[in-house]
Amino acid sequence: MGRALEEESDVRAGFARMLREAATSYTDPDHPAGCLVITAATNYSAQTADVERDLRERRAANVRDFEERLTDARKAGTLPEGVEPRALAVYFAAAVQGMSQQARDGASTAELQRVAELAMAVWPVHQA
Repeated sequence: MGRALEEESDVRAGFARMLREAATSYTDPDHPAGCLVITAATNYSAQTADVERDLRERRAANVRDFEERLTDARKAGTLPEGVEPRALAVYFAAAVQGMSQQARDGASTAELQRVAELAMAVWPVHQA
């Protein structure tokens, strides 16, 4: 995810690429479906609480990275005033996490690509 956000100069293009790449990687038949960081700690016990904490922190770090990128975009004027970077970051994290679960439940690449398109439909635009 980070690579897409770093390599794309346009923040919107980075998030769109991140979602498209998630759709492809989460459904790659050569790997387990979904994302280990997202799904590995859904069932844990006291003995594995450290693993659950580590995975939660990784997911939280993703949200912070998203928020930072979105905050920078707002400062640069590529996001409209009034957009809450934190809310948009949490939204995209939820989209990615949901795509991971859908892949585990058998969603196809094409289905997840459509989810990625729909997720991008909420991208805030400047009002004329």
